[in-house]
Formats: sequence, structure tokens, C-alpha cells
Amino acid sequence: MSPPALEIAGLTVGFRGRSGRVAAVTDVDLAVAAGEVVGLVGGSGAGKSTVARAVVGLVRPDRGAIRIAGSDIVAARRAQVRRLRQQMHLVFQDPYTALPPTLRVVDAVAEPLRIHRIGDRDSHTERAAEATTAVGLDRRHLHRYPHELSGGERQRVAFARALVSGPRLILADEPTQMLDASLRRDLVDLIGRLAADRGIAVLHITHDLALAQQGCTRLVVMSRGRVVESGPTADVLATPRHDHTAALVAAATGHRPPPGGPPCTTWH
Repeated sequence: MSPPALEIAGLTVGFRGRSGRVAAVTDVDLAVAAGEVVGLVGGSGAGKSTVARAVVGLVRPDRGAIRIAGSDIVAARRAQVRRLRQQMHLVFQDPYTALPPTLRVVDAVAEPLRIHRIGDRDSHTERAAEATTAVGLDRRHLHRYPHELSGGERQRVAFARALVSGPRLILADEPTQMLDASLRRDLVDLIGRLAADRGIAVLHITHDLALAQQGCTRLVVMSRGRVVESGPTADVLATPRHDHTAALVAAATGHRPPPGGPPCTTWH
């Protein structure tokens, strides 16, 4: 049996504070299989984004393992780390700052190929065009600059950029936060299709439980840097076992089921 595309075990990340080391994430465990969309949910400051940044190497863990297709990137040597980094991509929440403003779409999408030295210039152009088409845009967008695109189009370009190198894993950090409601739903549907069609594992970080219900097969709930609950999305949202999950459900639905109590089915 193949290992998960992403497996995190005992992840702990701290930052230096005035009174010493402050834990942002403590003993986090989670896994995402190929073709699966897992929602990492929780309130502001829960540690969700810190987990994503640890996976892609923007922050260094104090301890724990981060395995990409079975290989621990924390313990890997530099050459192996570079190879593993090619297999993942982080999509940020702000489509207005995520793309280089001076690059046309074709060059922005192809940039990961140049960074990782994959293929030549001709193949870069063709792969950028294919990735752009895969996210629901057409070739006329390739020659535009980011300021000529809408917010929804920019975020689709950000996903094309994530797709172009053929990653095993995409980490999407609140990718719909700055879009209106209809565009949010469309983007969540796109994420699900990309995962299913291409076998890509997606860790979707969000505070929006309605979107998580729409697009995620499983949920991992965080509070104060720890995982407090996880399981199939329908089960977690209908019968939350932890007070924090119940509070999140209440905020989304206006109805607070007691942990383990009757299902909550009314979503805004």
C-alpha cells in the first residue's frame, strides 16, 4: 500500500517570544492521501497556517516528522529536500499579491518549472498553457498581466502555477477568503476536480465550514495549536465531539449542538 502523499507526525513549531519559546503548533498529526481533499479548520490563531508553512519549509519545526510520499523532509539532506520541494506547492489567500505583477500569466505559471529546472523554454510555454486550461481559463489569458485579471481569475492562475510542475501535494491556505460567495463555491469545486482527476493531495486550510462541507472529504480541527478532532466531514459537522468544533458549527449555522449531540443540518 502506498504511503500518504502527506503525513505529519508529532509536529511542534515554536517562536521566540519575550518570555522565551512560545509554541504555535504542538504534536500535530494528520495525513492526506493522493486524490483526497482534507480540510484543516479552526479559528484565527489556531495554528493552521503554521502547519502549512512548516510543510513547505517557510518555518522550521522544533520536532516531528513531515513525510512526502513516505520521505521525511525534516530529516532529509539538502539535495533530497530540493527534490521533495518540487512535489508540493503552496497557494496563498491573496490573489492580488500572489502573482509577480511584472510577469505575464504564461511566465508566472511557468516560473516553478524554471526554478526547479524542469524542461526547456518551449516545454514551459506548452505546460503553462495546459495548466491554465485545466483551471478553466483559456489561452487568451496567457498573455495578460495580473492587473488585467479579476480576483477569481488571478486565483485560478495561482492554481495553474501550482499544477504546472505536476505536484503530489497542494496546500491551499484560505484560497477563497478574498472572493465573493459564488466564486468561492466555484473555486472549491475546481479544487475537488483537480484532486480527483489528477490524483493530487490537497490540504485546504479554511475557517469557512460551509466551504469545508462542500469540498472536503475529511476535516482536521485545530484549536490553540493542537488537533482537537478529526474525521469524515459529515460526521464532524453533524455531531461534533469537541467544544471548539461545536462552537465553530454554531458560528456557521446559528445552532450549537452539544458535543456528540443531535446532528446540525442547517447551513448558511
